[in-house]
Amino acid sequence: MGVDALPVRVEAHARSGLPGITIVGLPGAAVREAHERIRSAAASSGVPLPTRRITVNLSPGDVPKDGPGFDLPVALAVLSACGYLPGACLSGVAAVGEVSLEGTVRPTRGILSVAESASRLRMGLLLVPVEGLPVASQVDRIPVAGVRTLVEAVGVLRDETERARIVARGERWLRMRGKEGEVEDGEACDLCEVMGHHQAKRALEIAAAGGHHLLMVGAPGSGKTMLARRLASILPPLTREEALDVARVWSAAGLREGGTGLPKTRPFRAPHHTASRVALVGGGAGLRPGEVSLAHRGVLFLDELPEFSRDALEALRQPLEERQVVISRRTGSSTFPAACTVVGAMNPCR
Repeated sequence: MGVDALPVRVEAHARSGLPGITIVGLPGAAVREAHERIRSAAASSGVPLPTRRITVNLSPGDVPKDGPGFDLPVALAVLSACGYLPGACLSGVAAVGEVSLEGTVRPTRGILSVAESASRLRMGLLLVPVEGLPVASQVDRIPVAGVRTLVEAVGVLRDETERARIVARGERWLRMRGKEGEVEDGEACDLCEVMGHHQAKRALEIAAAGGHHLLMVGAPGSGKTMLARRLASILPPLTREEALDVARVWSAAGLREGGTGLPKTRPFRAPHHTASRVALVGGGAGLRPGEVSLAHRGVLFLDELPEFSRDALEALRQPLEERQVVISRRTGSSTFPAACTVVGAMNPCR
């Protein structure tokens, strides 16, 4: 919900009847399709599911669930219901990850938020895909095990020795990648590379020092975009708390989950002038964050400002005042942070 992860309890029950897996609890399309992935993954992992009627419940039942991140916890609950895994092993365990047909565990969006929620609930263990270790390990007070396959996840829960081995393997992998796992975004652009433009550079310095928004008006080719892309280089470095804020938003949007840790540089977003209101402020079917939230703690550059639709520009008014976006829908409301510096650029005439 927004950038926060709500805990969902996964329950499974196996009984005699027509073979099949039924998932209840307001599952989305991706969650309903999990039963096919889980059955194939279990067979590929050497633990084929019996021909029994299996019911999976996702509690609380009045909260919509979406995304393939439920595959791993649902698979573990089903294996426990079928007798492959003692039920006591699942007590106090949190898990997230997509399961492929061959039993591989793949990363999904929101791993950082899931780790923070599991830490608040004082869970005893968190199972994540091994690619999600760099972000999940940034959260303290909870042991994290990065697994590559469903077989490894079962082994971690059944055998304390295997759990210690997997946790130690993850720690070694993180040390090889670097303790903090920080990443930079592409090529760095520095303001010192700009020759001349003394008045414009002075305006950038004032905007960076005071946290002001900036509007640049000039003829095409005068260097507006070049200057705007270098504003982030003179902003203060990200603190650990700010880096966690940025990583939380990007993780909720499904970005930066492929083995990356905390960001090192401030984000810079430059949407095209044809971007819609939903693309700028967020929303849509999955209530995803928009560009103003993806630029949280960084710079949002609106090139060709007059070409943006009026609805899109008017929608930015409240987020810029309150530094957050509140999106309300029939199924609930989500809050996304939006503390960014907006830089607009426009030509003096058509």
